[in-house]
Amino acid sequence: MKKIQIYAVIILAVFEVSCKENKNNNSTQKEMNQETTTDSAQIFLENKNFEAVIDNKNTHLYWIENTGLKAAFTNYGGRLVGLWLADKNGKLTDVVVGMNSVTGFQKSTEPYFGATIGRVGNRIAKGKFTLEGKEYNVPLNNGKNALHGGKKGFQDVVWNAEKTDEHTLVLTYKSPDMEQGFPGNLQVKVTYTITADKTLKMEYEATTDKTTIVNLTNHAFFNLNGEGSGTILNHELQLFANKYTPVDEGLIPTGKLEDVAQTPFDFLETHTIGERIQANNEQLKFGKGYDHNYVLNGTIKNGINHAATITGDKSGISMGIYTAEPGIQFYSGNFMQGQNTFKSGAKDDFRTAFALETQHFPDAPNQPNFPSITLKPGKKYQTVSYYQFSIRK
Repeated sequence: MKKIQIYAVIILAVFEVSCKENKNNNSTQKEMNQETTTDSAQIFLENKNFEAVIDNKNTHLYWIENTGLKAAFTNYGGRLVGLWLADKNGKLTDVVVGMNSVTGFQKSTEPYFGATIGRVGNRIAKGKFTLEGKEYNVPLNNGKNALHGGKKGFQDVVWNAEKTDEHTLVLTYKSPDMEQGFPGNLQVKVTYTITADKTLKMEYEATTDKTTIVNLTNHAFFNLNGEGSGTILNHELQLFANKYTPVDEGLIPTGKLEDVAQTPFDFLETHTIGERIQANNEQLKFGKGYDHNYVLNGTIKNGINHAATITGDKSGISMGIYTAEPGIQFYSGNFMQGQNTFKSGAKDDFRTAFALETQHFPDAPNQPNFPSITLKPGKKYQTVSYYQFSIRK
């Protein structure tokens, strides 16, 4: 049977793509006509591999783009499948790792690749929290704790998707009352937009009919040298955070805010990820590397918190992260075990990708000193984060 491939050929000098898209725009990735040149590259994804029926809902592949930046998403889990731009040498580079099919994401031993995370990102101690005097329980899926919304969080649901223009994908989902133990019918909207300045913009909204808790984020795993290019330990990272939230052995915050000064957690000045990751430090041992929430220090750029800047050592691709959130989780790929195959054919080997997830702090419902994630009826949860790309020669 002849294999049907969808080719996206991008001429890097002008980064233009010729596209044909079906009129209702709710189905499949647009087919692309190509011409190959010495300054072009191809993205190989098979549309049919993202067409499935899960929980009686159809899944598809969607593309959005703008000058110099192109992204692929699937509405299964609201996942960012890949993100392409030219590196310092003009080579087209996919900086977000992911699978080449819905089945690949379903079967992955890492359930969060590229996913939109909810209702509550990060950990809830023992899966328990109390609202208005009533205790609620979330299914445990991370040892003795609940992680990223429980056993079937938003990474495993099929979102409604609408591509409103070539730059924008709008995802919506109604999480029913008591789904994964969370109270209230939660109406969620996430808008992913690529702007003309090589920025992936993530806007989150939610409303509820009962008091509940919400902490939404995206769990893209990045390698700024490109998917399959090896370790991320030589990436250069700066975090605009004077404090972080230390954790216990189960990676639950102790409730304290500790200074990063004189510790391996100090990224106020640029350091490589691997420079101090093997230090004799209890927190690094608990996380098997970096897997900690940083408390942003209020460094403002363009009216919003500048959370981080990180640069690929080989590619020169630099990513600045800006957010309305008070924290960011830095995860250095410590639990990657080479058990899954990415769309490039590479394995998800140890520390070959990292995550920087904008967020409220972990276990916030059980930590009275942390910023609240409680959402009440009549109020709107609303936040935004930007991932902006540039080239450092």
